[in-house]
Amino acid sequence: MSKRVASVLVAGAMVAVLAACGSGGGGSAGQGSGHKLVVGFSQVGAESGWRTANTKSIQEAAKKAGVELKFSDAQQKQENQIKAIRSFIQQKVDVIAFSPVVESGWDTVLKEAKDAHIPVILTDRAVDSKDESLYVSFLGSDFVEEGKKAGDWLVKEYAAASGDVNVVQLEGTTGSAPANDRKAGFADAVKGEPKFKVVASQTGDFTRAKGKEVMQAFLKSQSKIDVLYAHNDDMALGAIQAIEEAGKKPGTDIKIVSVDGVKDAFTAMSQGKINFDVECNPLLGDQLMDLAKKVKAGEQVPRRIKTEEGTFTPEQATAALPNRQY
Repeated sequence: MSKRVASVLVAGAMVAVLAACGSGGGGSAGQGSGHKLVVGFSQVGAESGWRTANTKSIQEAAKKAGVELKFSDAQQKQENQIKAIRSFIQQKVDVIAFSPVVESGWDTVLKEAKDAHIPVILTDRAVDSKDESLYVSFLGSDFVEEGKKAGDWLVKEYAAASGDVNVVQLEGTTGSAPANDRKAGFADAVKGEPKFKVVASQTGDFTRAKGKEVMQAFLKSQSKIDVLYAHNDDMALGAIQAIEEAGKKPGTDIKIVSVDGVKDAFTAMSQGKINFDVECNPLLGDQLMDLAKKVKAGEQVPRRIKTEEGTFTPEQATAALPNRQY
């Protein structure tokens, strides 16, 4: 062996020893300048086109940002999310992010994350907790504002109507933040107009199949339906199938206002089947990865980060359709 090769080998061994000493042995997963940020993310499920786009955005953004993403699908069950969060804690991830299935019942598991010194970021949906120290930031939409935008459109659309306007409402998953807030925002927008009568309101669980099923029941139980307000596009699209099968014309016989702004809904709008759509942007991946890096670095981050969103008429949706990403 040449002296030069031997010297290189000795130097390499010294670097390895120094690196091992510097790691501190039992330190957290996040220590060391060469460490890859590890984020544990628990997703609600895959109940809609919106959610699928949200998942894809987060997975692609993690890959692009060089973040190791530990992903868990809760299949719309809170107990699955709680198990996933506890698993992330055991794995000593750097940051936990999740989109909660429902608003309440999180204090115990989030306290466990806090005790383990793992910061938590809420994405898309909030939690109902008096202890705001259990999470560092909430990144997502203003669901109350979305509901209000839907209600404002209705008030304007029927400004000249003198008789009662019968509305049926397809609610999102019972107890979830978007279902609670979109319902509240809508009710607040129309409360000054007694002609608007919400004659039936039931959960469609944010799915197309359930939206169709509940709309079928509405059509059988209600003699007159003027408007459908759906808490998301997938339920609206399911309802459209039920309306057409009942021999009625969606968008004309029954006007439809929905929330999300997914590509399938834009297609339906271009066909005149949905009259107004309030955007809820699912592409949160880049913002989430940026936020996770700042949180891990100990930087101060805003408690509430809102996403920028608009509204769409059929004409606007038709124009935007060719370039719609989700």
